[in-house]
Amino acid sequence: MCGRGWVVGGMPELPDVEGFRRVAQRAGGRQVRSVRVCDAQVLRGVGSGEFQEALRRRYFQAPWRWGKWLVIPTSGAPNGGPGTPAVLAHFGMTGSFEWCRHGGDVHPHDRVVFDFAPGELRYHDMRKLTGLHLARQPGEVDELLAELGPDAQRVGVEEFGERLTRTRRGTKAALMDQSVLAGLGNICTDELLWRARVHPNRATTKLSADDLELLHQEMRVMLRDAVRAGRVPDDASWLTGHRDEPDQRCPRCSTALRRTRVGGRGTLWCPACQSD
Repeated sequence: MCGRGWVVGGMPELPDVEGFRRVAQRAGGRQVRSVRVCDAQVLRGVGSGEFQEALRRRYFQAPWRWGKWLVIPTSGAPNGGPGTPAVLAHFGMTGSFEWCRHGGDVHPHDRVVFDFAPGELRYHDMRKLTGLHLARQPGEVDELLAELGPDAQRVGVEEFGERLTRTRRGTKAALMDQSVLAGLGNICTDELLWRARVHPNRATTKLSADDLELLHQEMRVMLRDAVRAGRVPDDASWLTGHRDEPDQRCPRCSTALRRTRVGGRGTLWCPACQSD
């Protein structure tokens, strides 16, 4: 049996990665007995031999998240301070962490298995578009995350508005740009724009101060609820809950939803609630 972080409706976004953080937290304070690299293609910038040797007998410490990235520091003792080497996970479209009991079959998509006394932490990924990095020195963590904007769950309203309006793109494209704001993907952005009644293609330069304040407020509420669930919920009261219905209707006004593409991504919106 494996305990998984579930992804609903698309690639992992901030709430899903928060769910993976909770899974990885089960290894906190525990010593890595061995590392099995089943598929080295998910390793980024490091070979399987170095990756295994760098982490073997190290103790995983409390993992932390920045946007869609998860960082697992290590130390030389169970209660040591967080340090390096550190594992950085970026889950791409199909990645996840799973906690499994010993003795279970390894799935073909389990790419790396970290073995601990009470169980195994497995990096599971079907498409292998991103993967696991190894930060050997403290500065390497900062380098890998340097191009990210502030975390969407922690950014203040003033910085949110300033960063969003410094670009002349459409609002959805700006919100999904990880260098502007880290953590929102296609599903969360559609949900947020629907809640704030903002058209996906509205130019950021046309957002009023009230629009920006409402977007920030709705983002905080949405992420709070989604993080609590450890995934993006598909409840009937959420736009997300209607993405896969044959007759897609707005959960607020029952208008037929529309689909288009923004920045190459499938976009769902309500023409009545989200006027341009």
